Amino acid sequence: MRLRNNFSLSPNIQNSMIEFIHKIPILTTVLSGVFFVILYREWNSKNKPAYFFWWMIGVLCYGLGTLTESIVGIFNWSEPVFRSWYILGALLGGFPLAQGSVYLIFKKSTADVMMFSVVSIILIASVLVMMSPIDYSLVEPTRLTGRVLTWKNVRLITPFVNIYAFIFLVGGAAYSAYRYSKDIKFKNRCIGNIFIAVGGLLPGIGGSFTKFGYTEVLYVTELLGIILIYMGYHTMKRYQTTSIYHAQVV
Repeated sequence: MRLRNNFSLSPNIQNSMIEFIHKIPILTTVLSGVFFVILYREWNSKNKPAYFFWWMIGVLCYGLGTLTESIVGIFNWSEPVFRSWYILGALLGGFPLAQGSVYLIFKKSTADVMMFSVVSIILIASVLVMMSPIDYSLVEPTRLTGRVLTWKNVRLITPFVNIYAFIFLVGGAAYSAYRYSKDIKFKNRCIGNIFIAVGGLLPGIGGSFTKFGYTEVLYVTELLGIILIYMGYHTMKRYQTTSIYHAQVV
């Protein structure tokens, strides 16, 4: 890391910055926990709709995933925490949040089929993650990466789930923002969905960096992601207008 005039940060400062970044998941976990409680209360008051349930579970999984990162940042790497992190982060990832959008946009029967299909794949992959031996020569004390899994083919499953999450979380929010942008009275819903689209995209970008060993990028994008997703939710909640989706008006 260099500053202008070719001035380099000292190793001590660089190490301090990295240690600080490794503590960022603690804040992300706390924010996710608070957000989950907010969503749970609203879900309970809304007659427990399916789309809201998956959004709520998505934020819960988000927080549990960053909790495992927090544990590693404080106590260093451990096998049970790593396996939990891989399942919660790499496999589940943004799937529950995306599935909430699926239940919002599609008919329930269609959303059910899509949900069971992806959940089946995630369950199979999770079993393989739990069974895979660990290559301890690749383990780093304060960094989480899927490279330590000996069964490399397991990692080929994650792109499928990530693409699903990208299409229906990021794409679903972008599509909703486009539809709402056609009428000024839906301005708040348009802006809220833009926040959610960007917030859903950021952890995916950060996750791609982990494949090259830069897990710190993921920690930063996860924090920004949950903040933007909450901002999107809050924007739409604060200025309530009628939704264009049937599931939200019944």
